[in-house]
Amino acid sequence: MPRIIDTSLLIPIISSLAIKASCELDPLLIEVLKTSYEKEESPYGRDILYQLIENAGISSKEMIASCQDTGACMVFLEIGQEVSWIGMPLNEAVNEGVRQGYTAGNLRMSMVRDPINRINTGDNTPAILHTEIIPGEKVKIAVMPKGGGSENQSAFTCLNPAEGREGIIKFILETVENAGGKPCPPLIIGVGLGGTMDYCAYLSKKALLRPMGERNGDPFYAELESELLERVNRLGIGPMGLGGRITALDVRIESYACHITSLPIAINLQCHSYRLARSIL
Repeated sequence: MPRIIDTSLLIPIISSLAIKASCELDPLLIEVLKTSYEKEESPYGRDILYQLIENAGISSKEMIASCQDTGACMVFLEIGQEVSWIGMPLNEAVNEGVRQGYTAGNLRMSMVRDPINRINTGDNTPAILHTEIIPGEKVKIAVMPKGGGSENQSAFTCLNPAEGREGIIKFILETVENAGGKPCPPLIIGVGLGGTMDYCAYLSKKALLRPMGERNGDPFYAELESELLERVNRLGIGPMGLGGRITALDVRIESYACHITSLPIAINLQCHSYRLARSIL
């Protein structure tokens, strides 16, 4: 028998997750920032990292947004294949949750209805909704507000397959170096490899959902993540682009099968204000 869920149950969950994500940064992120503060050699870099840690404490205590750009609201639903929905359409329930959360949390409304006419929707909808079918009867919910500064520096290309590992490293390093301080480092770098143009970009975003410090389950990619983190931090961009050792806090790679003639790669940069909240229904 399927598990029947009314979509209206998503509304208060997504509303609360939108507020939580915007105001309460992940404790694991705070620990990584503190470790980075100890490693940073640049006086400017250390001062910035100290302020980021202080800011995170204030935003959590006062329940105010950790960054003024509360972003496009990314919602990821991993839906058990035994779930059957009733009630309003799923996307409408998700958008209502975002609408209520951004209003109740006094979060900035950043979405415009059309990319050319630029009229603000006034409630930060529509959300950017991704769904995936998984085994079981539970629904895993993740809300990730994604600011424009980091999102605007994301990149995609199709490499020649012969470029291989070194071509991948070169493109990632060039993307981060060209971005400089614009995406508000220190960064979390999501990398999607394989699939097609659209799926590759999705993988780069999905990589950002992984917990801080958790490596890819494939030893080959786990080693590549560690190497990339080290090489990115040799670029000298530093916190907020003012120089230093800590340009990135983490690099995460998700991969998928691809066509014999293709090597698609997408890079999704996440700023230091790594906002993510989860729940299970």
